[in-house]
Amino acid sequence: MPEKESLTEKVMRLMPQRERIRNIGIIAHIDHGKTTTADTLLAGCGMLSEEKAGKQLYLDSEKVEQERQMTVKSSNVNMVYERKEGDEYLINLIDTPGHVDFGGHVTRAIRAIDGAIVVMDAVEGVMPQTEMVLKQALRDKVKPILYINKIDRLITELRFTPEQMQQHLVKLIVQINSFIKDLAPSELKDKWQVSIQSNTVAFGASRENWALSMKRMQEIGITFKDVYDAYLSNDKEKVKELSKRSPVYKVLLEMVVDSLPNPVEAQKYRVPIIWHGDLDSEVGKALLACDQNGPLMLSVTNIEVDPQAGEIAVGRIFSGKLVRGQDVFLVNSKQVNKVQQIYIWKGPQKFQVESATAGNQIGIAGLKNVVAGETLSSLQDATPFEPIKHVLDPVVVKAIEAKNPKDLPKLIQALRDIAIADTTVKVSINPETGENLIAGLGSLHLEIIEDKLKRTYGIDIVTSQPIVVYKESITARSQVFEGKSPNKHNKFYLYVEPLSDEIIKLLDSGEVSIPRGKEISLENRKKLEEAGMDKEEAKKVYAIYQTNMFLDMTRGIVHIGEVIDMCVEAFVDVMKAGPQCKEEVQGVKVVLTDAILHEDAIHRGPAQVIPAVRDAIKDAFLSASPVLLEPIQVIRVDIPMNYLSNVTALIQSKRGVIVDVKEEGDKATIMADQPVATTFDFTNELRSETEGRGSWSLVDEKFRRLPKELYDQVLKQIRQRKGLDTV
Repeated sequence: MPEKESLTEKVMRLMPQRERIRNIGIIAHIDHGKTTTADTLLAGCGMLSEEKAGKQLYLDSEKVEQERQMTVKSSNVNMVYERKEGDEYLINLIDTPGHVDFGGHVTRAIRAIDGAIVVMDAVEGVMPQTEMVLKQALRDKVKPILYINKIDRLITELRFTPEQMQQHLVKLIVQINSFIKDLAPSELKDKWQVSIQSNTVAFGASRENWALSMKRMQEIGITFKDVYDAYLSNDKEKVKELSKRSPVYKVLLEMVVDSLPNPVEAQKYRVPIIWHGDLDSEVGKALLACDQNGPLMLSVTNIEVDPQAGEIAVGRIFSGKLVRGQDVFLVNSKQVNKVQQIYIWKGPQKFQVESATAGNQIGIAGLKNVVAGETLSSLQDATPFEPIKHVLDPVVVKAIEAKNPKDLPKLIQALRDIAIADTTVKVSINPETGENLIAGLGSLHLEIIEDKLKRTYGIDIVTSQPIVVYKESITARSQVFEGKSPNKHNKFYLYVEPLSDEIIKLLDSGEVSIPRGKEISLENRKKLEEAGMDKEEAKKVYAIYQTNMFLDMTRGIVHIGEVIDMCVEAFVDVMKAGPQCKEEVQGVKVVLTDAILHEDAIHRGPAQVIPAVRDAIKDAFLSASPVLLEPIQVIRVDIPMNYLSNVTALIQSKRGVIVDVKEEGDKATIMADQPVATTFDFTNELRSETEGRGSWSLVDEKFRRLPKELYDQVLKQIRQRKGLDTV
């Protein structure tokens, strides 16, 4: 009798068969049942026992995930789905977090997938995180299918009749479709609409392990009436029968195979979005065709820190082949590294393989200094993939110290590891003061990191209260200021002025950027002009740093070419740490109008140019009506109707602005803009105002001018905290 093939052997056999590969993610709002759904898929592929599926939360492998019953990081798994004998598919699945504080993991996962199962709670419907994640997926041309979970709640909790249930489900599908219509690229708006008839919508209850789609109902002769009767009569045997006849994995994986694209199909339309090189070049053609014999092009989407193997770069191979022992170029950091190990996953377990080909997702050990967003290639001069753009910025900071001073080196290394593994975390280590600052997307994000430092790294830590990240900006145009070099031989003349909201948006979205050492492209100049910038000025944009720009409007200065990059260095220094209180700067245009330079190059080096330009920018900034911008969270609050006035008053007491109130039946939904500085205890206060029945979620974030009456007080606090002169 032939030996049974192992999972690793099956995966290796299917890896080169690109048409039989599906790269998918599970995305949804928190608590809508993603990880439970992932469990049922694993069980269906023989990787988990049926009894444990939906209860084990297998992909929530970290202790903190199991305790809090929430996913805080992405998990990869390579599954083999056998439709029938000889008809097998390799499903590379990423289970992603639902809480907005871990949205960075979702953004990075989206780069690696071609299709997504959108899981939605039948009662809650489309929630903010569903919208946020779906928006990112559609922007990257990732095709969605819909799974409406927790159908039982409509019958047992809301007591819907079959007709009401049908109306409610149709409403949810219409909601998702109008969202796809608004956000999908124009050529896909209609093609990607989901429907019961096209088998791109399924209904089910993952915890009880059953699901239904039109195709499945027709195959086995089960109807919605059977589901309704089973729950209405509270007949556990009937529900069990449902899971035997129509398990979740059968329905969802059939939909995945039938409706989501394989890498060869997907890369044709996804590559132009994520890679901006020449599509007619050798690399371009190989990427579009997902060519396994082309040059190696791999996008690193995540970094896992493994206690045994060290840092593991997780990524998707878009063209070529990767072999153990191979030398690869890290295109962004311009280094050569050797691939020591290649891994595939079975949830938290990893298995070593010798090689992997285009269209697959793998882990790589042995790469030094690799970060999420890096491009690996067999070519030294390859164009890298587009940077992975996160939707939200870190807006909450804590100072972290080691309780025991001898743990300080260990703490610094751990913080560096964490910053590499999660690019939405910003770590600043000050060896002089010993203060380590860690910035995250929210209080929960930082709590999870503190937990990790204690458990995974075994470090006892002391943390400060959360601190809000502000930004600096200006509201008026300054006079022209002169900056003199320390040796008095060079003079620079410049002014600053605020950028318009339209231009800030273009820079923030990454739509307009200038690669280092290159001129601004004609296409980008046009975009700036359309946003209201003067034609001559648009031509002279020399550098962009985040949402700020530097213009060289000088004429006929002989040696300007030799010093202009030093001027940009000074500009970036000030934009990173503004003159009011060393916070980042937003929305400022610095215009260099003239310069007087010493004939002799030795007298116009960096030590002369950088301080001169830096001081001139700071002086101009402080004379241009400077302001502080505070982070504002756009929040959605869901509450029973009778608590509406209490919650409205609570939001207003926190300087919140009510934007919209929707009433439906006995429920109300409030949309509001609320300063981050006032949200730290909002969850507990909302619970006490609504007797535990209210919940809130983050929809978006933006920066808004801090009210005048708070400006002096907040500025003083920040300067005091940073040890700056408070006069």
